[in-house]
Parts: sequence; structure tokens; C-alpha cells
Amino acid sequence: MGSTASHTRSSTYHPNAFKFVYSALKFTQEQLGRDRKSEISGHISGPELLDGLRKLALQHFGMLSGVVFKSWGVTSTDDFGHIVFEMIDSNEMRRTPQDHLADFFGIYDFDKVFCEDYTLDTSAAFSK
Repeated sequence: MGSTASHTRSSTYHPNAFKFVYSALKFTQEQLGRDRKSEISGHISGPELLDGLRKLALQHFGMLSGVVFKSWGVTSTDDFGHIVFEMIDSNEMRRTPQDHLADFFGIYDFDKVFCEDYTLDTSAAFSK
């Protein structure tokens, strides 16, 4: 998925969800060393974007990620897929023929990745 713009609206999801997905696209491209200016070499798959969304959410919101997403109307990776495809439909992201909405379905469970698997690094608090 490539990017072309950064604003959209939906009756289902909060505008911040779209902004976060766009930020996560750029974050993921940078993390994976992809060229954001090239449609071919800058492409990010659905699962890659979801992994970037997870990492960026944990950096920004920590274990409150699921709560923040829920306040935006996002309760599963499926919702992120719907947001991405709304952005594609409004020409704010691009897709390749290999990109499908189903690529986003059931990739991870929010409770598991944002709560159960969450660990707080306290090493700095206890170092001498």
C-alpha cells in the first residue's frame, strides 16, 4: 500500500483512526526500509501494516492502545482493513492487485497484543 494523501472521514470510525493508519503506513515503510516515493518498492502488505500499527500503538499508547482504538470505533484488525480500503476508495492510499480486505482479517487479537503480551520496561527505574 502506498500513500497519496492524509485526510478522510467516515461515519463508522473516528478521524483519528485514519490519521493513525496513515502515520503507521509511513512508520512501517521506514521500519522496513521501503522507499515511500516509489509505488513498487514502497508497497506494504496488509499484515506488514498491521504489525507496524501494533508497534506504533504500543509506542504511543502502551497498554491503553485497545482503549484508544475502541474510542475510535476500532475493535479488531478487520476494522483497520476497512479503514485502509476506505482510504483506497477515496484515493488516499494505493493498492496493488495482490491487496485484499481479507488480508487484514483476524491477524491478531487486541486484548492479547495490547494487554496480555504488554510488558513495561522498568530496568531504568531500578538501575544504579
